[in-house]
Amino acid sequence: MFTNKEAFKTYFLQKLEMTYGKTFEDSTSSDHFQILGHMIREYVSTNWINTNEAYRKNQGKQVYYLSIEFLLGRLLYHNLINLGIEKVVTEGLNELGINLRDIEEIEHDAGLGNGGLGRLAACFLDSLATLNLPGHGFGIRYKHGLFEQRIVDGYQIELPEQWLKHGQVWEVRKEDLAVDIQFWGNIDMYEKDGKLQFRHLNAETVTAVPHDVPVIGYDTTTVNTLRLWNAEPASLLAKDVNDIMRYKRETEKISEFLYPDDANDEGKILRLKQQYFLVSSSLQSIIKNYKQQYKDIRNFHQHISIHINDTHPVLAIPELMRILLDNEGLPWEEAWEITKNTISYTNHTTLSEALEKWPIYIFQPLLPRIYMIIQEINERFCNELWDKYPGDFHKIENMAIIAHSMVKMAHLALVGSYSVNGVAEIHTEILKTREMNDFYQFFPQKFNNKTNGITHRRWLIKANPKLTQLVTDTIGSEWIHQPGQLNELLHFQQDNGFLQQLASIKQENKIQLAKIIKESNGITVNPESIFDVQVKRLHAYKRQLLNVLHIMHLYNRLKENPNLDITPRTFIFGAKASPGYYYAKKIIKLINSVADKVNKDKTIQDKIKVVFLENYRVSLAEHIFPAADVSEQISTASKEASGTGNMKFMMNGALTVGTLDGANIEMKDLVGDDNIFIFGMNADEVLGLYQNGGYRSTEYYHHDKRIKEVVDQLKNGFFHDTNNEFDPIFDSLLIENDQYFVLKDFHSYENIHQVVDETYQNQQKWLQMCAINIAKSGHFSSDRTIKEYADDIWKIKATF
Repeated sequence: MFTNKEAFKTYFLQKLEMTYGKTFEDSTSSDHFQILGHMIREYVSTNWINTNEAYRKNQGKQVYYLSIEFLLGRLLYHNLINLGIEKVVTEGLNELGINLRDIEEIEHDAGLGNGGLGRLAACFLDSLATLNLPGHGFGIRYKHGLFEQRIVDGYQIELPEQWLKHGQVWEVRKEDLAVDIQFWGNIDMYEKDGKLQFRHLNAETVTAVPHDVPVIGYDTTTVNTLRLWNAEPASLLAKDVNDIMRYKRETEKISEFLYPDDANDEGKILRLKQQYFLVSSSLQSIIKNYKQQYKDIRNFHQHISIHINDTHPVLAIPELMRILLDNEGLPWEEAWEITKNTISYTNHTTLSEALEKWPIYIFQPLLPRIYMIIQEINERFCNELWDKYPGDFHKIENMAIIAHSMVKMAHLALVGSYSVNGVAEIHTEILKTREMNDFYQFFPQKFNNKTNGITHRRWLIKANPKLTQLVTDTIGSEWIHQPGQLNELLHFQQDNGFLQQLASIKQENKIQLAKIIKESNGITVNPESIFDVQVKRLHAYKRQLLNVLHIMHLYNRLKENPNLDITPRTFIFGAKASPGYYYAKKIIKLINSVADKVNKDKTIQDKIKVVFLENYRVSLAEHIFPAADVSEQISTASKEASGTGNMKFMMNGALTVGTLDGANIEMKDLVGDDNIFIFGMNADEVLGLYQNGGYRSTEYYHHDKRIKEVVDQLKNGFFHDTNNEFDPIFDSLLIENDQYFVLKDFHSYENIHQVVDETYQNQQKWLQMCAINIAKSGHFSSDRTIKEYADDIWKIKATF
């Protein structure tokens, strides 16, 4: 059907008429999207089947990637690129009077993730398929995703993210592969044939129904699978389920929203339910597939590798133990060896609040058998610790999985996995030397680094086709399969013809983003200005506040001297704040209040504009990254595990203003000090201040009139009619001693921006820096990261 445009057009029209019973003239853009999506799924179905059959015959390892998030974005055009049929489809549709880009706008971003964690998972799936590796994803099919963000009077408003409102063209529901999950109830212990047995009684049963999405590799016949589980009422209910409607509501809530608010016990229970729902359904599916291929469950770890993406799926460890012990009848020691040689774990954070802990009073009643198993794991681990550190109660207490009436998920992950990786070199070193040093001393062989990566197929080929064409015209097409070949661009860093084309493409992308800003925000921005961009999750440690305080200061300077000689700037923000994160929502309000005042002030001659793009998502990011001049990566050093937005900006030729944090450090090492803008403290200095004290934010406030002016403007109503609107921000900077060192780094941040301005005015130098960044960005391809995982952790081989 995609052999040529005539064959495509014929089949497209036939499929349209047969599916909807209407003529082409009566069809809508939504009809066209649905038909094209179904055609693509049909087109890959044979390869999908053949891929799974090849995996069944192959004796190598199968890899399963468990993640609470998969931030896929739109799949239509991405799939066309990977299949190599975008030209046929584009031309065929054009001849039918249809614009493919208009059809693409019909597709909703899949509401399956929020930030870098989920986007990393999506990039990894793309790389696994492209590299012909047997790797599949398991996640939850959220009905509403996180939320759809709207900005009303400067405030964030959350609306349901109804991405499934018109169905999901890519998924295949497989009701026959549904499995049951048990919650609550009690555990009956009894003896049979001289062995202790466990039986879960009076449980509330939930059915997990899989919906499979094909993961199409680039220029290959490999089609892997992302399996998403939907929570539904069980067909056979326990006799004591009296309130059927309550049971139905409680069941469907499990897969209704990503990250339900866990400020109260009800929310905590729902989050814990989600996590067990994900791992239990996934492991039941994995083991069923394994047993269809192999007879001996004792060899499970030789053929299966299960990777858990952060702490959310850590319950895979006790759940695998439960299945091996209770269902397969293995003794504890054997089950434990299999489990800890099957599971590998990625840690994504050093923030204590993100290292999940669950109160026993919630955990034990909800998951009684799982809690018993964790108790036993903890008991045995503490005995090992006692043997190595006899009498050191403090160390054992700190390392225990269960302590202070809490179940510590990160500790369980460290004990029950064979590999623990950080996601950037500095992050891994902080884990080893500080945050998880006790565990590193006990398990030094487990720790390793895997710096995050991004797929250049999404973030360059799809997002920036004109730059893609320029790169291919300049160095050939081998870089598409081997992104490290982007290094060849270094030979053209002083080629004026190449640099001018690079500048022209950037300008075209900026004009396109300016149109989007005008349509969405009603703000006219100057495409000739510096597009200075910070888009990422809104969190205090990411320091959007430092950025906006700098804008306030720059505005104050322009009010003092409207003729100040600066290059015009457009500051662009995009970020969602967690619904329960009051402080982060205040930052969003501050950004919008500053934008409202600055953008309306004609006395500053449009030298700065401020834009907050609502509902930041993958499809919007695909317009933002190619248009950015400056990438703001300004987290407090030691706090950002890696970052992947920094890599996407880099790949599209934006220059980084950043701290020595996360992957920024590796970026600096790759491009050299002269091709990145670094400011502020390093991680050792930050950690030293946390440990030893010595920082007082009030000293900066009282001894620097510029800092005092912007901080006072948070209180005096300069940017808002109500004087106390931004009191929480003011308090966080002064009363609470500014724990992320915003005021301490204020001047170095201001100074680096002056360097940015001066450099931008030398366009030849700026373009050379951009070219070097693009050339070196291939190092951060997710293909490279996956190869490192395969070589060092999963020990998997290519199937084809």
